[in-house]
Amino acid sequence: MELLDNLEPLLRVLWYVAIPTSVIFLIQTIMTFIGADGADGIDADFDGDLDHGDSHFQVFSLRNLINFLLGFSWTGISFYNRIPHTLLILVSVAVGCLFIYMFFVIIRELQKLAEDNSFTYEETIGKSADVYLTIPALKAGKGKIIISVRGSVHELDAMTNNAEKISTGAVVKIVRIEHGNILLVENI
Repeated sequence: MELLDNLEPLLRVLWYVAIPTSVIFLIQTIMTFIGADGADGIDADFDGDLDHGDSHFQVFSLRNLINFLLGFSWTGISFYNRIPHTLLILVSVAVGCLFIYMFFVIIRELQKLAEDNSFTYEETIGKSADVYLTIPALKAGKGKIIISVRGSVHELDAMTNNAEKISTGAVVKIVRIEHGNILLVENI
């Protein structure tokens, strides 16, 4: 890199930081878009409770280091001849910190778009369902019901307190949950 050898030492250092940081950032961005970024692959080498609190992010990570160095180096290069060097370094550090903060804000906003579609039995209480397999009378055995919860169809075990069995095709109402995963139903 003979081109960089003719530059002043501070500007040369900024370029030596900016070029590899930009390449790594580009690779991280591409990996993020294809879904292969998984994790940084770097763990903090000290004891600290970084996994708890309201943030799901590691403060000390390769991604944050790259974000900081990207903001720091390109700010330094951009304003090198416009402001004094001491102020340049302070502004560059501030912009690097701003890049990390903006990354946290963007990720937090993206996580708000996430939706938890986990099925829970409690969602079925009070809803109607179709009997798929006959349900024996007086809790003498289990049958099966078909129910749609939030657009997803589930086949679940069911029992009844009725004196008569509930035949296949009947419509029932779910009254409560027994034994954690068996629904108690009654005729509608």
